[in-house]
Amino acid sequence: MLTIRLQRVGRKNSPDFRIVLAEKHRSASKKIMQVFGKYNPKTKDFSLSNQDALLDRIKQNIEVSPTVKNLLIQKKLLEGKKVKAWRPKIKEKTEEATKPEKVADKKVEEKIETVTPEEPKKEAVTQETKG
Repeated sequence: MLTIRLQRVGRKNSPDFRIVLAEKHRSASKKIMQVFGKYNPKTKDFSLSNQDALLDRIKQNIEVSPTVKNLLIQKKLLEGKKVKAWRPKIKEKTEEATKPEKVADKKVEEKIETVTPEEPKKEAVTQETKG
């Protein structure tokens, strides 16, 4: 099964992608069949070298990755709504992680309570002797 997706070709911390036709179950960097264009996410540079070939492949019902589909919709080469391309990972809160915070908060509150009542008494005594 074929798919149109991005292939990373940029170096470290400088992403640059090719829009390629590749087999879905293989890595995009291994065996590609056709290159349609390129995309640079930092500069938002998007260019297609084989626009007609890309649209012909889409008409043949070849699957398009969500990111490439959103790019084509943004550049008005395809019609439709954008799809959600990725979802951030949800960090689960565990009971163990929340328990130490509660213990630490109680210790801080106890220290605050013991320090605050003593200081006003000392100030009151020193003011009375001076005045």
